Amino acid sequence: MYRKILVPIDLADQELAKPAVATALMMAGPSDGSVRFVNVLPLTPVMLAEYVPPDFEVQQRKAAEDALAIVVKETGLPPAQASSTVRQGGIYQEILEEANAIQADLIVMSSHRQQRHAMRTYFLGSNAGHVVRYAKCSVLVVRN
Repeated sequence: MYRKILVPIDLADQELAKPAVATALMMAGPSDGSVRFVNVLPLTPVMLAEYVPPDFEVQQRKAAEDALAIVVKETGLPPAQASSTVRQGGIYQEILEEANAIQADLIVMSSHRQQRHAMRTYFLGSNAGHVVRYAKCSVLVVRN
């Protein structure tokens, strides 16, 4: 079935990712496939750079890596079948680049409910749309 599955995780809303994680584990199970979790950190705007500590991006990356390590551990998958990475840049571009880098054959992502009207919902929705349109592999969008 699917051998390499990529699951983008928004660490600001981990509850949203739980259905996608469960689906990815189910899809990987029959073929002993691997699951790779990715979190994308935004670039620090140049105009804010002088107001943040010099090691701000290092701190952000460390916090994201630690949070993703917990997500990986909670899956219960053996280390050979679960991994994670933190990338920095545009969300959908980095998801697509990671999928290409690992030669993913499936991307599993969560979708926001229509009732949510937060601004980041619109951005995440548009990112999911870009991933669906431009991915070179299958994309499964899990409704919440």
